[in-house]
Amino acid sequence: MSASVGAPSAAPCLAGVEVAALRGVRLPDGTLGEVRFSGGSVAATPGPGLSLDASGWRVLPAACEPHAHLDKALTAPRMDPGAGNDLPTAIAQWRSILPGIDRADIESRALAAVGRYLANGITAIRSHVDVPLEGDRFRGVDALVGLRERLRGTVDLQVCLLAGSEADDGVVAEAVARGVDVVGGCPHLAPDPRHEITRMLDVAQAHDLPVDLHADEQTDVGHALDLEEMARQVLARGMRQRVTASHCVRLGMLPPDRLAQVLDLTARAGIGIVTLPITNLYLQGRGIPGNPRGLAPLPAILAAGVPLAAGADNLRDPFNPAGRADPFETTSLLQTAGHLRAGEALHAVTGGARAVLGLPAAGVGPGERADLLLVPDTEPGDLLAGAPEARIVLAGGRVVADSRVARQVHLSPSELPEVVA
Repeated sequence: MSASVGAPSAAPCLAGVEVAALRGVRLPDGTLGEVRFSGGSVAATPGPGLSLDASGWRVLPAACEPHAHLDKALTAPRMDPGAGNDLPTAIAQWRSILPGIDRADIESRALAAVGRYLANGITAIRSHVDVPLEGDRFRGVDALVGLRERLRGTVDLQVCLLAGSEADDGVVAEAVARGVDVVGGCPHLAPDPRHEITRMLDVAQAHDLPVDLHADEQTDVGHALDLEEMARQVLARGMRQRVTASHCVRLGMLPPDRLAQVLDLTARAGIGIVTLPITNLYLQGRGIPGNPRGLAPLPAILAAGVPLAAGADNLRDPFNPAGRADPFETTSLLQTAGHLRAGEALHAVTGGARAVLGLPAAGVGPGERADLLLVPDTEPGDLLAGAPEARIVLAGGRVVADSRVARQVHLSPSELPEVVA
């Protein structure tokens, strides 16, 4: 059966449709072509479903959010509006509202947040989750593990434990037993960061799980680097598990020679770095003369051969009151604040992010997962700089979101209104 995708300004109509092929679509290399799907992947022979005429559309790999906090998402309206806005204050704000948050609250907000991510073209998410000191310590873990199973086949959700140093070994072991996918923590907030890194790597090795640690999330370089300690231990242990360092803001404060040493060690250890521009630009660099960027040195990381992923981190919570759950918001910041080129920025939220998370490649190549994003066929720079208002999202070849907007603009009384797609 054949049908047309329709115009970007048309009414959305494809959600739930199984797609066998996209015809006449603009491919990532700029040519027009056809992409066929079977069994959730790109194939030479199309499987069951509709063959869609996608003229006027461009296909990209679906995006990946490598670092979210779904248990915190959309809690900004509960904040004290007079509170400060640095990292210690954000932590205090979160802890102040935690007693009023139960599992049902987390499930509801997390599902709403995932809906935003999915509609914007994100089909894979790694979410960190707290084990609070008060109440049911595993309400967040259980909520997100349950959501992961509910979303299976539509969104790849990885649940990453975010264990502070106050979460003892028994709490960490119980979280693992309840089904987290990744071991994580915040060594830079621990009294002994080196011990905390060692503890999390021990757990990961014991249970053969990946590791993702919040690392060096400060601008102060007067202490040992979390990333350097992680890399040394990974090399000494001969770890086979995938290891990720998120944030790494301190790297942006290092002199070039010192930075080169750290990145060389990181590359040899095979550690991936996740940069999170919107939250770190919001939280870091406050009160410091010269107002340095709260951002890792992205071009240097890529030049050193270190795998790089990029995400948005927090979504409208005490750690970031803004955010659209939009990969193109991230690509815009990667270019303007991180000084990446357009192709590098796109890769950091698509293929680069999936590689750091250990997910199979998505795209239009043979055998790649058919997780794709259709956007209007305009100049690619316009897409990466802003927010295209028409997006059709495929997960495994099935349309899971179809969003389109029609707009009228009337610039002059002497002109007729123009409909802008």
